[in-house]
Amino acid sequence: MKQESGALLSAIKLDRESRRSISVQLYMALREIILSGGLRAGERLPATRVLAKETGVSRTTVIDAVDRLVSEGMVVSRIGAGTFVSDTLDSQRPAASAMVDPAPQDAKPRLSGTIASGEERYARRTWLPHEARAFITALPALDAFPMAHWARLSARHFRGGRGAVMGYGQPKGLEALRRAIATHLGALKGIRCNPEQIFVTCGAQQAFSLIGKLFLNGGDKVWIENPGASGARNALLSEGADLVPVDIDHEGIVVADGLAKAPGFRLAFVTPSHQQPLGHVMSLQRRFELLQAVEAAQALIIEDDYDGEFYYGNAPQPALYSTDPAGRTIYVGTFSKTLFPSLRLGFLLVPERMVDAFERMFQSWASGPATATQAVVADFMDEGHFATHVRLMRRLYKARYDALMEAGRTLPDTMRLQETSSGFHTLADLASGIDEQAVVTQAAEKGVIVAPLSRYCMQPIERNGLVIGFGSAAPEDIKRGIDVLRDLPALRENWSG
Repeated sequence: MKQESGALLSAIKLDRESRRSISVQLYMALREIILSGGLRAGERLPATRVLAKETGVSRTTVIDAVDRLVSEGMVVSRIGAGTFVSDTLDSQRPAASAMVDPAPQDAKPRLSGTIASGEERYARRTWLPHEARAFITALPALDAFPMAHWARLSARHFRGGRGAVMGYGQPKGLEALRRAIATHLGALKGIRCNPEQIFVTCGAQQAFSLIGKLFLNGGDKVWIENPGASGARNALLSEGADLVPVDIDHEGIVVADGLAKAPGFRLAFVTPSHQQPLGHVMSLQRRFELLQAVEAAQALIIEDDYDGEFYYGNAPQPALYSTDPAGRTIYVGTFSKTLFPSLRLGFLLVPERMVDAFERMFQSWASGPATATQAVVADFMDEGHFATHVRLMRRLYKARYDALMEAGRTLPDTMRLQETSSGFHTLADLASGIDEQAVVTQAAEKGVIVAPLSRYCMQPIERNGLVIGFGSAAPEDIKRGIDVLRDLPALRENWSG
């Protein structure tokens, strides 16, 4: 009778309900045993027929798993002798002391100085919305998106030439999309620009990060609105910025406060068309003050126009970019609100004098979104679907805003909704003594999501409130959400009004 030699490996457990194939599971189990020292260098594995019998799988499955190990150099096969653990593992396997006394599971890795110093100042993003409900912010009306048009355009491109959608693409973005964006900015905002000034990015946050990489040295002062956009805060912190929280009033960023705190600033981040999250529009006088301060400091402006397409008046708010004759403003736009967030598609519009610098960065290492995605969006815009969709969304968001304000009439005096003229969120002011976080927690227990104003603040402010999103919720859901908020105990506790 033929001897069955080799290590006993019958303890290997295979899960036949797993999505991983049995062959992959077996390969991973053998690999783990070898790397952990369960099989020593030079030790023989059982014959494939023996291992198949012990693990209850076919011999073909075992051969496939062993072949993977051979290709990695973990084991070597010797004709007529068997399969053995590679001798080279003695020098490559972690030291025994490291395996006997591993680092604690909660041991923190050593971070870069930039990340470590900025980590405590990051805005906490505990979760990002993906499911419509009252009163989630930043999520557009996904239920109203024209999916049929999108599917048709997507199929067209994937049925076409593979090189056009599967290659690396143009570093600064697909030319057709850059042309479409330039045309859109001219029609919507009256911004005169050419496609060479447009750079396509993986969302607005990457755009902020790239601006920081290009223009900031570690410790450079950057004005940022307080309260303000959390994504921009985190991106700029990660690029070594020393963020300076600047107050906001009904006219926008308080330039005098910024000059008092950091007159020698390098960048100023603003949301002039619809302040995030307070909703104010920067006045013309304040825009001129900011441009003068930037010119005096030889600084630059990041203008974030995150939802400028959605206005309820007769005309959109003008872009700060178009009133800057010195060419110190970099305009950042995104398709996360106009189309949908998972596109991860944004863009930069840079002054002509900065084009060469951005060209070098994008040519050297910056990577943009998938070419196929850009091609679909370009066609979506060129064929008129984008303009049609934006017009429909303006009417839809206005209707949902009206439903919110109507239902809000029933709220107690401790919570007052603020009027807005654009976007799909607004602020609810809370009376003094009302605990923001208690309202947030109690609402969440009832299935209603609201964001505390403090989440957007780098430094505490005197104002107390909630950010209320109405874009993704149908009118009936908005009314139910208001009914929940109206009855929360937290809106009545510790108030003597």
